[in-house]
Amino acid sequence: MRIDAHQHFWQLAARHGGWPPPELAAIHRDFAPPDLEPLLREHGIGATVLVQSLPEEADTRFLLDLADRFPFIAAVVGWTDLKAPDAPERIAALAAHAKLRGLRPMLQDLADERWIDDAALDPAVEAMQRHGLAFDALVLPRHLPALLAFARRHPALPIVIDHMAKPPIGAGAAEALARWRDDLAALAALPQVHCKLSGIVTEAGQGWTLGHLRPCVRHVLETFGAGRVLWGSDWPVLDLAADYGRWIAASEALLAHLDAPARAAVFGENARRFYRIAG
Repeated sequence: MRIDAHQHFWQLAARHGGWPPPELAAIHRDFAPPDLEPLLREHGIGATVLVQSLPEEADTRFLLDLADRFPFIAAVVGWTDLKAPDAPERIAALAAHAKLRGLRPMLQDLADERWIDDAALDPAVEAMQRHGLAFDALVLPRHLPALLAFARRHPALPIVIDHMAKPPIGAGAAEALARWRDDLAALAALPQVHCKLSGIVTEAGQGWTLGHLRPCVRHVLETFGAGRVLWGSDWPVLDLAADYGRWIAASEALLAHLDAPARAAVFGENARRFYRIAG
């Protein structure tokens, strides 16, 4: 079964004028399961992982409600304040829902790039591990050193890096790209850390080609191995630079050098295992 390990739904009214702004016209509207279901059928995707995009527990409850009503949503990655004094209790309450499989602090939006490298998170992480939850890391390259320290402190916590940590693949970014490569490789050396093959076309922007994407994708595959890479669409954010079918075609081309079992792992088996999705 192919699994989309990273997609979103949202209602603009609940976002109080926050992201996405009106100038991102392609995604400045509500997105709900009936918008995605035809694409999943067309492209043979059997299940998805629905990921939060708003740092509010109300948004997580909204996503869990959708998961109750739409069977193709196999897992939900939600949000709670991991540094709140009652974080363990909050995590326990959310984890009572059968489809909650992970939590994601929106690190890329926090001013403190060392926020994650803090022992104050220990009670929340212990609660996550008790309830079998994974940690989605929404980071930019500048956050990777702090994420490495966090991952070393918590070797039993399953971690997945969203969107390949958004590598700087634009023109003139050679030095920054080299740092990204080194920092990502250090994280890949830790066996509990995984990486999502997603979001890369949005970073490349309009006019992207396979040639733009291939060096970064190759680096991810070489450092993590095909057994720790999860394919995702990042739909509907994907629509800023491509569409569902075009991204699947690009992904198949980028993974064509792998053997069939390795491709099947990236396109679904790894997500099934990481998020404990029934096969």
